Amino acid sequence: MPAVTVDNILTLPRIETPALTAVDRPVRTVTTAPTGYEGEGFPVHRAFAGIDMGALDPFIHMDQMGEINYAPGEPKGTPWHPHRGFETVTYMIDGIMEHQDSNGGGGTIGGGDTQWMTAGGGILHIETPPEHLVMSGGLFHGVQLWVNLPRSDKMAAPRYQDITGNKVALLSSQDGGALVRVIAGEVAAHQGPGSTYTPIALSHTTIAPGASLTLPWNPEYNALVYVLAGQGTVGVERRPIRSGQTVVFGKGDTLTVAAADTQDSRSQSLEVFVMGGKPLREPVAMAGPFVMNTRAEVIEAFEDFQAGRLGSIPAAHESL
Repeated sequence: MPAVTVDNILTLPRIETPALTAVDRPVRTVTTAPTGYEGEGFPVHRAFAGIDMGALDPFIHMDQMGEINYAPGEPKGTPWHPHRGFETVTYMIDGIMEHQDSNGGGGTIGGGDTQWMTAGGGILHIETPPEHLVMSGGLFHGVQLWVNLPRSDKMAAPRYQDITGNKVALLSSQDGGALVRVIAGEVAAHQGPGSTYTPIALSHTTIAPGASLTLPWNPEYNALVYVLAGQGTVGVERRPIRSGQTVVFGKGDTLTVAAADTQDSRSQSLEVFVMGGKPLREPVAMAGPFVMNTRAEVIEAFEDFQAGRLGSIPAAHESL
């Protein structure tokens, strides 16, 4: 996994040892993500399938894209499609993805980069591998997370953030056994570069075999861990986890993740995507690419899309 790393992890800021009075969050559930296909047919793991929406709030949906090693001509993306009422966060670990939207946002992201699109009141966008990657094939692996917007920001103006890997905050555990990449929000008193409407924290953490990380976590936030690769345990109860599983934690001040002493042949370390946020506790009405508060608002979103009020495909792409 070539996401952002450092030559000497011990030169990074260290995560402070939690206070003796800190309460480690208990593990509520561990679920295994089913597989499926998205867009033009690329494989995904549906990370939140089977998890109660109340435990996910303010998150709506997450796919692990790949990990897949494409042959030449096989890489796939998504066609132009609409969104309203939430934000998409696309984090690339391996491979390259290009984004373009009807609001003029867009760019190319590779290992360790993040594209953050606020759909807000409505937008059209497309995500595709670049032509040279389609021709050559290669490894493709990433995550796309949907973050709900509060009722007051559902119709906010669309915006796009290109967060390159060199902008993320890098932290080390006390013993250097874990590297934490803070993408957005505050983790262990360090701020990530992503700007959010909804109070959240996102990080990608690599934990070396046999190492353990106890991470301070905002007690007002929920806490979720998705295993991108490898195997290990979570919580002081040392509940086993492996690639493709999602952990929901209960309330507390810290969360603990540990890597198994021996990893499988495909994983040198335990790789986890750690996320949490302040629950919105608002009604959710969701259909396809729209996440609103009421069914009437979803119907309105479909009508606005069909009437062309969510934007138009740029002229250079109309023929695609």
